[in-house]
Amino acid sequence: MSGKKRVSYYYDGDVGNYYYGQGHPMKPHRIRMTHNLLLNYGLYRKMEVYRPEVATLEEMTKFHSDDYMLFLKNIRPDNMTDYTKQMQRFNVGEDCPVFDGLFEFCQISSGGSIAAAMKLNHQESDIAINWMGGLHHAKKSEASGFCYSNDIVLAILELLKHHQRVLYVDIDIHHGDGVEEAFYTTDRVMTCSFHKYGEYFPGTGDLRDIGADKGKYYALNFPLRDGIDDETYEKIFAPVMERVVSTFQPNAIVLQCGADSLTGDRLGCFNLTLKGHGRCVEFMKKFNLPLLMLGGGGYTIRNVARCWTYETAVALDTQIANELPYNDYFEYYGPDFKLHINPSNMTNQNTREYLDKIQIRLYENLRHMQAPGVQMQPLVCDTFDRDPSRAKDNADPDQRLPDAVKDAMIEHEGEYYDGEDEGDDRRNQQSFKRPADGSLSPSLEQADAKKPKTNDEVLEEPPVVAPNPEDGAAAAFLEEQNQSGQDEEMDTAPVEGVESTEAAA
Repeated sequence: MSGKKRVSYYYDGDVGNYYYGQGHPMKPHRIRMTHNLLLNYGLYRKMEVYRPEVATLEEMTKFHSDDYMLFLKNIRPDNMTDYTKQMQRFNVGEDCPVFDGLFEFCQISSGGSIAAAMKLNHQESDIAINWMGGLHHAKKSEASGFCYSNDIVLAILELLKHHQRVLYVDIDIHHGDGVEEAFYTTDRVMTCSFHKYGEYFPGTGDLRDIGADKGKYYALNFPLRDGIDDETYEKIFAPVMERVVSTFQPNAIVLQCGADSLTGDRLGCFNLTLKGHGRCVEFMKKFNLPLLMLGGGGYTIRNVARCWTYETAVALDTQIANELPYNDYFEYYGPDFKLHINPSNMTNQNTREYLDKIQIRLYENLRHMQAPGVQMQPLVCDTFDRDPSRAKDNADPDQRLPDAVKDAMIEHEGEYYDGEDEGDDRRNQQSFKRPADGSLSPSLEQADAKKPKTNDEVLEEPPVVAPNPEDGAAAAFLEEQNQSGQDEEMDTAPVEGVESTEAAA
């Protein structure tokens, strides 16, 4: 796999519509912001873009229990009182609230990760990206830490159909407990998590948690303290992962890129910048193995969008400008409107002695481990029906280039001119958008201003209304503005007072 990597990207436009509720830190709107930034940087032209099929209940019960999935499918905000006992049993209610479209949200997230894994299985891509996924806390029969369905486990199960060994790496600030628990007793999946440990959610991920039975020594946990910076993180991540890959010899890698390990996160207490976080992606790429990149936590949503956009560019081996392009959510990125963020002056409590001691223990555990062999077995059929021609067959025959064709197009390296809008014949399209202020010549602007409005035009003018708090995007923006007003000192001071009960994906 030399040269540029083939990258596939999965996104469903509906994902940003889901809203956990007022004041809740988890905002799916951040994925829509990421996608919009990718579009305006032009990164979508360099990769195949797909809207994945949603996962069905049957597909999600490959890991989750039937009664838990049926509960998620049936519960709604208006019938919660009928499910009081089940809500307690499945840990739904506080950190994991019931909201409109809850089950559909799980289907979208899981469907993207499964589809991305299938793309890697069939060697049609070197890197597959699903920022809608990475919900690593969900258990077999329990919601946890803002996560309801564990798309990562479902994706790894899909990868295991074609790959003997899968390595899971988690750089979210919270321990990837749901994934570790799912594969704790198997040697075919190795889980590695770098996370804050000690009076912090979810409370698991001790250095001594190493797996059990056949999976003993196949779980690796690197517990960290507050304030770790880019340089320190790289010094532990690179040598540990080098040793893990050489010992375990995985056939595929899943990387959970939770952005709550960035500096200034609403629930986090690390001090990483985009460059430090992105270097983990860069490092895992160099092994030239099929790589599945997933989202995860991240609660200062302007920085989440920055981070995942930058890491998409890293996956594509593309340099992008620090100056943010104008986009639909440009006002979120003020006051500097730059891509990269600066570290704060918080103290790094991870001393060299502490980190060296942890590394020595981890290396000792790795010496007990070896790459397991797997007997040859007949290939299991794919989770989704793979018929690439079906989308083309169902496309509008009157459309010059249907989305099914256009989304899979990748711009040639030597392309210089952005004309025809990547397939849309812009020359032959009439625009019905009202021109922006200043885009008309002065004489035309005066003529337009003098032209009397008809009664129909007056009636058609939409009334000016405030954002509806029930709308996820509007509510997310209002909360982000309020939060940024309260957290102006975040970029120069450590985050304090994070409750250990506050879960995060």
